[in-house]
Amino acid sequence: MHAIGIDIGGTKIAGALVADDGTILAEERRPTPATDPSAIVEIVASMVERLSEGHTVIATGVAAAGFIDAAQSTVYYAPNISWRNEPFRDRLRARLGMDVTIDNDANAAGWAEFRYGVARDAHDMTMLTIGTGVGGAIVTGDRLLRGGFGTAGELGHLRIVPDGLPCGCGARGCIEQYGSGRALLRMANEIADAGGIGHALAVAREEAGGTLTGGMLAGFLEDGDPGAHHALRQLGLWLGQACASLSAVLDPEMFVFGGGVSVAGDALLDPVREAYLAHLPARGYHPEPEFVVAELVNDAGVVGAADLARIHAESIGAAPRG
Repeated sequence: MHAIGIDIGGTKIAGALVADDGTILAEERRPTPATDPSAIVEIVASMVERLSEGHTVIATGVAAAGFIDAAQSTVYYAPNISWRNEPFRDRLRARLGMDVTIDNDANAAGWAEFRYGVARDAHDMTMLTIGTGVGGAIVTGDRLLRGGFGTAGELGHLRIVPDGLPCGCGARGCIEQYGSGRALLRMANEIADAGGIGHALAVAREEAGGTLTGGMLAGFLEDGDPGAHHALRQLGLWLGQACASLSAVLDPEMFVFGGGVSVAGDALLDPVREAYLAHLPARGYHPEPEFVVAELVNDAGVVGAADLARIHAESIGAAPRG
């Protein structure tokens, strides 16, 4: 049975018609009117209607960055969109006349990897998405962990440094400040300031008007620049330390890394494994999980949202439309 997956970001809305084997049959993208919640409802509704034309669709699933309640209906807070206690599910359901669910974007991406991607043979998986910030998704016993209030899996806000760097969430020392793309750029700038292996970074920064960008750093990593790789190693060591703490609680078979930084592959995963083993409780007596890079990349959000919506609709006996 087909379902629609919608991934709402701060700058664009992606939509897809998704088959029950995770295959994308049609897709569409539109800019996000981030300051106008009513306009978002209309854009998503029209997108769903176009993608559904000529097909039988059972449900629509929406993935968005932010805190979603346990009922998968209300967006408590979204950092990049003007949603505050927004009853988005009910507004969209009324507009479409079909079953609608909402999930955190990292949860949707993690579920897609669990169902159709690199973790499809696992039963317990923890995913970290390493982008501008750090997102997370937890699957335990083949079920997505949402928590009592719906906001479980905010792994970027695991505190690993007491009284560490201030985080946008209001706390200090969160992994997001040490294991994100933004943190990688900060580390690269610090290495450039120190000279030595950071000389090439410093020169490029000066030529670019005093700012290193993510694209510049990606190029340095691809070229094997020692300063850039030292920054990536620092990032990986922090993430590995966080994974050791997560393993003590969740005991996953597999850690999956998604997001833009994950394209570094083993250059990221090797220091992650190193730090994981150095900080793992009862090392030598605990089976080691796999550390892998996500497969579905940019499609994960829409595929996961669609599948979660399909599962929910089937569980309540929702009637397909079309």
